[in-house]
Amino acid sequence: MTHPLASVAVTTVPTAGTPPLFAQLVDDTSLLRPRAAGPPTETVVARYLRARDGHNGGLVGQLVCPVSRLPALVKELARAAPSRPVDLSLVVDTGLGAVPKALSTVLSRPNLLTPRTIETAAPPDVDAVWLDRVAEFVPEDVVAVVEPRRPVEGDPGGTGAWLDAVRRVADQGCAPRLRCGGPRPSDAPSTRDVEEFVGVVVAAGRGFTTLGLYESVRVDGAGPRRHGIVNMLVAVARALGGGDVDGALRSTDGAALAAELAALSERAVAGVRGLLSRCGTDPDQGPNTTLAGLGLLPR
Repeated sequence: MTHPLASVAVTTVPTAGTPPLFAQLVDDTSLLRPRAAGPPTETVVARYLRARDGHNGGLVGQLVCPVSRLPALVKELARAAPSRPVDLSLVVDTGLGAVPKALSTVLSRPNLLTPRTIETAAPPDVDAVWLDRVAEFVPEDVVAVVEPRRPVEGDPGGTGAWLDAVRRVADQGCAPRLRCGGPRPSDAPSTRDVEEFVGVVVAAGRGFTTLGLYESVRVDGAGPRRHGIVNMLVAVARALGGGDVDGALRSTDGAALAAELAALSERAVAGVRGLLSRCGTDPDQGPNTTLAGLGLLPR
């Protein structure tokens, strides 16, 4: 099955005032946090709808929900009665066998939810047979997103195998996912790993998604590295133009990075979003309000 990755970046609702580079770019991944550590479902739903329907709401992308939390999400959305259906990314956390029932639940409530992507982790030795099995569970108008497991840092052989898996995912017509951060320090890849991942997807011409981009611009400090959304956008733009990708990923100069994005042509913007379709973040930690401070969104 071939999944049209460009469909991930297509704007399905008006995004007045939101520049095309940022239209529906930022997903809400707060439901992926452990239940004991994250906000309750009703809080997530209320916050998501308020952000989507508010100022700079065109920035807001999909609401990401694990299959195990779908019943609670449906219940809260029914209470909230959204003005239009919520674009849903369904994350497989209870096995592929649970996907058909979850999809049936979603498709039976078109006034509440529209399935956009189905996302799953992949074994390190992911192959065409496994990817074909994933495709069996994904409808034609829904994008399959697959995250090959990345090895621990400092394992050249494992990194090579991981990048080969990313290529196989892209070649099979699925969208590779890059985990950029999370609760563990190891969830944040090295800059070199990010650069090599970007190189693979650019060469494949296949769109990708990210998870765990909690900052607008890279933050360096005593804690785990924190990659930035603006850095990632500039990195993809430079990769398409043969520029310095490593420098884009390492930069902490938000003003310079923002100026570079502002100077992109319409064609360049389309190229960047054709590859970097979505950035998953948690609004409690995320960059949504700071992008306006860089002049990238209307104040």
